[in-house]
Amino acid sequence: MAGSCCGSVRVLPRLDPAPCNALTQTASGLLVPRTAVQGIALGVAVSAERSVDVDVQAPAGGACPETWTVGARLTPVSGQASGSVGLQGAPYDTWVAVTGAQVTLPEAGVYEVIADMQGGVIMVGSVVNAYLAARLFDVTANAVVPLTVRTILLFAATPAAGVTHTLHGNASAAALYQVAGPTTIRVEGLKHVDSGTTTAEAVWALNTRYKKVAD
Repeated sequence: MAGSCCGSVRVLPRLDPAPCNALTQTASGLLVPRTAVQGIALGVAVSAERSVDVDVQAPAGGACPETWTVGARLTPVSGQASGSVGLQGAPYDTWVAVTGAQVTLPEAGVYEVIADMQGGVIMVGSVVNAYLAARLFDVTANAVVPLTVRTILLFAATPAAGVTHTLHGNASAAALYQVAGPTTIRVEGLKHVDSGTTTAEAVWALNTRYKKVAD
């Protein structure tokens, strides 16, 4: 396109009509695309896999040049639960879910899953060889979380007739666990008795928790 001004000729640039050209020629001049960066509110996700918040600070109105400040911070999803289960009526060597000690990993990714556990048993006047154990169990996949089986309490004792022994023990189980989607994890307890009789066996999951560490 050409025009004249004060006896001179000026040539206006001709736009390439290719679809990849972002500029637009209008009767009043060129339209130039403009990008505005926008952040999201704290704790709000833009996808199920997201575990990083991106903060954007816009420039002041009328600023020239327009300077945008962009930052990021890790905000992993997390949660915790606790509970207990009595094993007195449970068969030996049978895993029993600890009531209340269940968490749901909400999305795909790698999680650190931890359970702090305590067990207790009472025995009276007999030769007793037994143990209490606990583990983390993936309810969704119907499989044990690898490397999380723990012995809470191992004991061999011969209480005198009429004498009561009360024993308590503690253990922690932890694993880095990768899931493909929402997954329920629970704590399970077990009692094993080789000889003798025990009463009031119980397992407590004092703090069962998870934290996402990677997508």
